[in-house]
Amino acid sequence: MQPVSDSVERLLTELDFARLRKLNAAQPNPGLAALLSNADVLPGPQIGPDVVTMYSQFELEDVDTREVRTLAICYPEDSEPSSGFISVLSPLGGSLIGLRAGDVVRWDTPSGTKGATIRAVLFQPEATGDYVT
Repeated sequence: MQPVSDSVERLLTELDFARLRKLNAAQPNPGLAALLSNADVLPGPQIGPDVVTMYSQFELEDVDTREVRTLAICYPEDSEPSSGFISVLSPLGGSLIGLRAGDVVRWDTPSGTKGATIRAVLFQPEATGDYVT
């Protein structure tokens, strides 16, 4: 995972941070390690409803094609890309976690750098009062 983003601030909940740190210990990933060392960590109730957290569902608009997709960030074992569930360890998933609606995200692929705008966060566990999912 080599995330690249126009936004420098990344926000993680304390729970997401702890779980991602455990995931990185089990499956070391340089991009995830960098994210964990640079992210601002907040208690779940303090995360804004426009932040992409684990299991958030959001709309992503391709900067070139303007195609809009609805996706959700998940852990590798729950990943089903064809259903819109993308792993936080994927280049795209790692690029999105901790960003806000309106941010432009960029990620590297074998065919070059791709870009997209987070149009809206449609569902976020913390915004519904779920601080343990």
